[in-house]
Amino acid sequence: MNARGRTGSFLRSYSNASSSREAAILRVGMIIPPGFQVMSFAPLSVFEVANEAAGERFYEVQVLSVTGGTIPNSFGMDISTQKIGCESFDTILVGAAPDVTPSSPELLSFLRESVTTTRRIASICIGAFTLADAGLLDGRRVTTHWAYASELQQRFPKTRVEMDRIYVADGPIWTSAGMTAGIDLALGLVERDAGSEIAQAAARRLVVHHRRAGGQSQHSALLELDAKSDRVQDALAYARTNLREALSVEQLAEATRLSPRQFSRVFRTETGRSPAKAVQNLRLEAARLMLEQGRLPVEEIAKETGFGDRERMRRSFARAFGQTPQAIRNTSQPLASI
Repeated sequence: MNARGRTGSFLRSYSNASSSREAAILRVGMIIPPGFQVMSFAPLSVFEVANEAAGERFYEVQVLSVTGGTIPNSFGMDISTQKIGCESFDTILVGAAPDVTPSSPELLSFLRESVTTTRRIASICIGAFTLADAGLLDGRRVTTHWAYASELQQRFPKTRVEMDRIYVADGPIWTSAGMTAGIDLALGLVERDAGSEIAQAAARRLVVHHRRAGGQSQHSALLELDAKSDRVQDALAYARTNLREALSVEQLAEATRLSPRQFSRVFRTETGRSPAKAVQNLRLEAARLMLEQGRLPVEEIAKETGFGDRERMRRSFARAFGQTPQAIRNTSQPLASI
């Protein structure tokens, strides 16, 4: 069955096999606080392009607030909203305020009631604090922007904050990291509803390189290296696409048309690390992502990412993450049942 067929099947099931096309539309409500971060709006584009990719209107999006009316965003521009509680929704998203502040009693009451009537509730960035205030995160695996993760764990000790995750789905509650991670969460929701083909098509339309798995690190190995010259960037790109190979200094130097000695000196000057350490970090990042996606056997992942064998990868993971590859695979379930 193609993605469109899977989506139609899901929607017909969700709407109790209603013959009405309108009844099958999944309604998404985005709750925004005054001064909300503009990036909170980015996930809404995912539902828009998912409709385009599917060729049908599967999602209907409404912007909500506690008071209704116009709400200013972080740039000071006003956004028109509908008051919460006026309509029901399949999925509710909670946007990020400009900073962590107490949630209004009206919003907390609405969320507590919605958890019994809404299929999914999700937060973007520090919107997780609002869900925690409402008691919706107690006993659940969650994430938020890395800069606020420790505060979330300290303030709400009943939660299980996973500080280095793009997004986490624990039953009907989904939480994302900061900024662009909301896009990944929304693509995960679309994949859950419509299948991977439509989610991938939406990602392509958004010019997203790929949908990051929920368990993927909030920090990129390439971003941390911060190479400045085209030659070093070319070497890193070559390494990332050829991880199965040995990737000696000589190979990388050849890719940049520099001598091995000159390449090593330039590489360390720009990145602060040796080529071998940088390649190791790229291998770890790629292997962890493949483990979290859960498709290939551990032994095959070890070969594909250049570790060679399962035991060598296990030792590297223990040093870098304090966990075995199998443990990371077991705990990384971004598309948990809803």
